[in-house]
Amino acid sequence: MAVATMTKVDEIAASLDLTESELFRQALVSLLLEKKRQTLQLRLEILARYGADSVADLESRIAQGIVAEHPVWEDLIVAENLSARQGELDGYLDDLQSVRNRRSQ
Repeated sequence: MAVATMTKVDEIAASLDLTESELFRQALVSLLLEKKRQTLQLRLEILARYGADSVADLESRIAQGIVAEHPVWEDLIVAENLSARQGELDGYLDDLQSVRNRRSQ
């Protein structure tokens, strides 16, 4: 099965005029971008629920009593975690871009 799979990967790479390595790099970039899009969407849904523009704005709204503390604090924590995840995904994407830039030099 592994040989058949590799043959298919070689076939796909060849049909796209890519090396196998570049095919995997582009596939990984696409996966990371999709994960980043999903993360951003979830964070924006949380912020929109409370009329906030950012995580800091949501925290400020809680502090000012504009929104009730509970369950907003839990959503704030989730939004902060999603922001951190976005940063992590951006780091991976930057690493992949720098590897590509080094190879093309």
